[in-house]
Amino acid sequence: MIDKPRSTAKIAGHPIHPMFVPFPIAFWLAALVCDIVAATGSGDGWAIAAQWLVGAGIAFALIAAIFGFIDFFGESRIRALRHAWEHMLGNLVAVVIAAASLFLRLTMGAAEAVLPWGLLLSCLVAAILLFTGWRGADLVYGHATGVRDQASLDQ
Repeated sequence: MIDKPRSTAKIAGHPIHPMFVPFPIAFWLAALVCDIVAATGSGDGWAIAAQWLVGAGIAFALIAAIFGFIDFFGESRIRALRHAWEHMLGNLVAVVIAAASLFLRLTMGAAEAVLPWGLLLSCLVAAILLFTGWRGADLVYGHATGVRDQASLDQ
């Protein structure tokens, strides 16, 4: 049996962090799509949808981050991995950029904020998510972080 980095935030042996990760990804990528459609002049509804999606992405990212931080700070073997640091810091940057985007949308107006800043910030968040998702996959598939052995599943 290989000693793997373990998730410290789990329910019935299942890591909690990956349960919440798909939500901010889906919300922020959907916001990008809404920004693209809004930028074509298809109506303010798309910009308003993007604003709500950015906000929902932030909310779920913060929930995912709580459990990610518990794993990161609760397991020294995770902190020892460069990929874990890149994953965490990249996601923090994505949340800060999304927060700036939401601030602009709330202060300027949803439709007025789309071009150029809303669309640009959505593109930046999407690009960062590609990198941090890649690093998250490295943690699971390359370092077996949070992965249980078959022997523990058979018990």
